[in-house]
Amino acid sequence: MAAITAAMVKELREVTGAGMMDCKKALAATEGDMDKAVEFLREKGLATAQKKAGRIAAEGIVYTVVSDDDKKAVVVEVNAETDFVAKNEKFRSYVADVAAQALDTTAADMDAFMAEPWAKDTSVTVKEALAAQISVIGENMNIRRFEQMEEANGFVASYIHAGGKIGVLVDVETDVVNDAVKEMARNVAMQAAALKPLYTSEAEVDAEYLEKEREILTAAAKNEKPDANDKIISGMVAGRIKKELKEICLLDQVYVKAEDGKQSVANYVAEVAKANNAKIAIKKFIRFETGEGLEKKNEDFAAEVAKQMGQ
Repeated sequence: MAAITAAMVKELREVTGAGMMDCKKALAATEGDMDKAVEFLREKGLATAQKKAGRIAAEGIVYTVVSDDDKKAVVVEVNAETDFVAKNEKFRSYVADVAAQALDTTAADMDAFMAEPWAKDTSVTVKEALAAQISVIGENMNIRRFEQMEEANGFVASYIHAGGKIGVLVDVETDVVNDAVKEMARNVAMQAAALKPLYTSEAEVDAEYLEKEREILTAAAKNEKPDANDKIISGMVAGRIKKELKEICLLDQVYVKAEDGKQSVANYVAEVAKANNAKIAIKKFIRFETGEGLEKKNEDFAAEVAKQMGQ
């Protein structure tokens, strides 16, 4: 077997456009044979994938999978370059396969997930299977993120908006599981999709964040009312903090479907619990929106959900 040199790796990278580690792997697998290494990379789809890697993949879909017993779920985001590909059945089928694997993975991060064997063909890794899909579909693609959720004492509810633009999971701890409770959970998931809360409840809000907000709001209140005493200023700040928490905490938000326009999500959950003689707690939610933080055109999917909920 020929010794694999840096010069060989460099040459293979220039010929194929593949990444350094992929080139090293190809040369090792083909015992340093350059022609066979090129074929190896082409067969794996890695050469084509690397050439497309510089193109922004900010479209795509969010997809959820829930276990048969509703105790475990996962939400994933897989990106492509165009909305046209995101709607392609081959792409969507691939994303479903990614989600199925992510449901059961023990990987702690994306690097570990990408390195594990691809469940549909264990002779390749998740990364290599992705590269093959890039070659078939013809656009840069990226498995951006996934997050699992489990609830032993209740169930996990999921909601997908607009075919995958937004995906939400909600952790529901409950001693009663029936259609009414499941409907409540779906409504809470839709609420999270529509109003983009940052936290489940005030208990999750970072103490440093609250302290910083108090400092900012105190300064603002003193500027507004320079002659006001500390008690008045304190009251103004407390009121504004409370208002802000109602906007950023899911359970404190006004329930979008509230008939009186005032009922909070927490009170809605309590109402359903009482009607079904149940103990219910919304412990956590996860919200993914396609392309969050990526360079793409602005689309207000949350407004779409709110409209769908009749607001």
